[in-house]
Amino acid sequence: MGLALLLGTLITYATTTTSVSAQTASTPPKKQAKQHSASSAKLAKAKPQQRKKSTTPKKQANRPVRVAAMTGIALASTAQTQAWVEDASQRLQLDPIWVQNTLAQAQRLSSVERLVLPPSSPTAKNWTAYRARFIEPIRIQAGVRFWQNNRSALARAEREYGVPASVIVGIIGVETLYGQNTGNYRILDALATLAFHFPSAHPRAAARQAFFQSELEQFLLLTSRSGADPLAIRGSYAGAMGLPQFMPSSWAKFAVDFDGDGRIDLFSSPQDAIGSVANYFKAFGWQSGMSTHYPVSLTSSQTQMDNLLAPDILPTFSVASFVGQGAALSGPALQHQGPLALIELLNGPDAPSYVAGTENFYAITRYNWSSYYAMAVIELAEAVAREMQGKP
Repeated sequence: MGLALLLGTLITYATTTTSVSAQTASTPPKKQAKQHSASSAKLAKAKPQQRKKSTTPKKQANRPVRVAAMTGIALASTAQTQAWVEDASQRLQLDPIWVQNTLAQAQRLSSVERLVLPPSSPTAKNWTAYRARFIEPIRIQAGVRFWQNNRSALARAEREYGVPASVIVGIIGVETLYGQNTGNYRILDALATLAFHFPSAHPRAAARQAFFQSELEQFLLLTSRSGADPLAIRGSYAGAMGLPQFMPSSWAKFAVDFDGDGRIDLFSSPQDAIGSVANYFKAFGWQSGMSTHYPVSLTSSQTQMDNLLAPDILPTFSVASFVGQGAALSGPALQHQGPLALIELLNGPDAPSYVAGTENFYAITRYNWSSYYAMAVIELAEAVAREMQGKP
């Protein structure tokens, strides 16, 4: 599941928040038709410039906004939205008329409201079933092609950021099947729906609505600065964009111009996507040369499971304290210098799977806050790397 989430410069201004993936923690990205609009390309091509007092050109304030196909109902103009427009425009130094006119074209999407809700009848988590959705021949072979086509950029990202090429390939493969499934929701509609109509039935509705209001701000600032049409850019139902599914704030903070063409394009430049994913992980503490996890055995009757699972996926235990709680490690794991976490992966009616996760495992969960997601990325990375062995 993925991106990725402030401001000095945006997309083409190469500054470098996600929780990247704003997908729900245990849900992988939806399979949706790939669609890169002309406006997405314009957004990517805008030239760097210094931030000015007003980030929206005067003539842009009343320019006509292209209306895309209606996919929901018009977003109602309420006291809440009007107050938000005034506040956001002032804080971000955007023309309030442009913001209001743009928001007036947004559509409220009931499908997006449904998609962010937890399932009404949740099924038992099943790592074996989850894994099978990602570690399968089509995705592995697509990963091999992506690696072969971008070998130089992946090698350079590994050198400069310390993040293995395989992990970068794993992330992009899980997120969008290497650009094949980047999403077909208008980003403006998705973010506006969740910013002003986040379903109250969600257990964390207030916090999530505040998050999406912030992401809507970043999206409007991003499109205003680049001159892109905010109604034409498409992505996931949660507002994530491009090959790595970065949220707008993640694009602002972590996206980089890795192909050196003077712009940042996460829609159609694999090189920029590769460098941006690597930069994201470096920012979240990726440590070069460290394993992501180790095998662990919990067969002892002395294993103190409640204590080991209490910190969840946050690495907390030294090797000595981890073993002292009854978790058996062997080989290189015994020489590990940093903290560990016991990672539990449920398998429906069958026995759970366990690994000892390191700080690098935790770094992957900053992209999507799910241990199942992190293991899928890791195992896809390993599967593609095995296929790459001996490839020219």
